Amino acid sequence: MILVDTHVAIWITTQNSALGKQSHRLLNQAFRDERVCISAISFWELGMLVAKRRLDAITSPSEHRAKILGSGFQEIAVTGDIAILAAGLDLHADPADRFIVATAIAHDATLLTADRALLRWRHKLPRQNAAK
Repeated sequence: MILVDTHVAIWITTQNSALGKQSHRLLNQAFRDERVCISAISFWELGMLVAKRRLDAITSPSEHRAKILGSGFQEIAVTGDIAILAAGLDLHADPADRFIVATAIAHDATLLTADRALLRWRHKLPRQNAAK
């Protein structure tokens, strides 16, 4: 299972060229196997980015959520167990990152991200650099 970070889902659905070739191949296979997921917290983060006008390419978070889910992503809910795991992580304070990482850990997923802090984080969580 591949769990994408918020920016990766945005890259995919806006055809941003930042996604690397290796990650593109990995995602294509995971989409064929219906094993590409996104945390529900990513939609909160998407909404916050739009509200702060930091994401001009997207005007409606609801419409973009529908686009993401319609393109084959499976949404994973934030459960109490994930929330507790997120709170206990030895990770920087960004709440969205904490929930996304906790979701990946809870579901034994590989995290697809280009976030340098998450890629450098010392943990056994499998990660793929989305830029590669």
